[in-house]
Amino acid sequence: MTRTLTALVAAALPAALLPLTAGASEAASTAQAEPRRVDYREFTTGAQMKAGTLRGLSARKGTLRITKPVGTTGGYEYGQWVSPWVKQGFSLTELVPSWTATTPGDTYVRVEVRGKGPKRSTWDAITNWALDDRTVKRRSYSGQSDDLGRVAWDTWVTSGVSSWQLRVTLMRRAGTAATPKVKAVGAMVSRVPSSTGVTTSKPGVASRRGTVLPVPSYSQMAHRGYYQQYDGGGAAWCSPTSTTMVLGYYGALPPASQYRWVRKDYPDRVVAHLARSTYDNGFGGTGNWPFNTAYAASRTGHAFVTRLRSLREAEKFVAAGIPVVTSVAFSSGQLTGAPISSTNGHLMVVVGFKGNGDVVVNDPAAPTRSGVRRTYDRGQFEDAWLKRGSAGGSGGIAYIVHDKAHPLPAPGAKGAW
Repeated sequence: MTRTLTALVAAALPAALLPLTAGASEAASTAQAEPRRVDYREFTTGAQMKAGTLRGLSARKGTLRITKPVGTTGGYEYGQWVSPWVKQGFSLTELVPSWTATTPGDTYVRVEVRGKGPKRSTWDAITNWALDDRTVKRRSYSGQSDDLGRVAWDTWVTSGVSSWQLRVTLMRRAGTAATPKVKAVGAMVSRVPSSTGVTTSKPGVASRRGTVLPVPSYSQMAHRGYYQQYDGGGAAWCSPTSTTMVLGYYGALPPASQYRWVRKDYPDRVVAHLARSTYDNGFGGTGNWPFNTAYAASRTGHAFVTRLRSLREAEKFVAAGIPVVTSVAFSSGQLTGAPISSTNGHLMVVVGFKGNGDVVVNDPAAPTRSGVRRTYDRGQFEDAWLKRGSAGGSGGIAYIVHDKAHPLPAPGAKGAW
């Protein structure tokens, strides 16, 4: 039941952010008490796009398109957009990009990142991405270590940089007129210290209202052994199953014509389609965070990856009618009532809150649809979601997926959305 990217990224964290051990120094203890710093920046309008550098592209109506390619590589013509430098006000240690795009025909999008501290890093490739896999196999990257950072699949891990920059390259097969269309590009940057325990937050707005959203239930376990080329269903499909549930809530599931390739005797065939549509050929799994939000954004209009600092922030989204996909990790006995005993990375959907603050979720690890809706103790769930360390824990990772009918709540004071 693992989203093993979580553990891999944690393993790549700078030593100052790794879990404390007995006899740790006073300086390390201070690092553990460091506040959770998160910032999300996004470029969505024509003016914001034009604040960057455009080469061979236009940004009309806030959408990047190829107009006059500036080069050719591997049989593909391309144009590029480079964001302005973004300074977030703290020394970041992780960056996760997000994007909203379509890739008609034989086209794809490449996303790269670099940072600046005492000096400027090289460009590191995060992904070659396409909405479908008929002509281009989407993939993330790893490694590319330099003096400031390295790539851990969907996350750029650094020793601490003061500002960052994205480069987006739009590719199309040479000689064709098709173009990718990129409507939003953003990144969540953070500095989340290691923690083995989290202070439980007080119930917030959604708890006071007893809000529970009517998010449909799907079980990942109903798909055990399906489609080995997409990581085999079952335990491996928590992320696309969670994304499916959220799209179902918005009435934004793809039409059946798009998943007619799925065997007709399989239950909930759309889940298999989501697994294929989020599969990462670099990592070999379906748990890539921005791959899931990029697909969701193609159906609802907007989605991104961020980190939230507490369940009180998650409650703001639920109160606004927006379910939150969360990445949790826990050991045996740490999440009472869970359908699995432990995990170093598992995705589930926060759909509501009880009056006492306990968390109502759709947990796709249940054996059948009927057991997906569960209620977890607030403290246990918050700890499983917010903790961070080499053994796992996402530090509050969340997929935020919404449509025009459900605008984002008022932004947090510290810029998590």
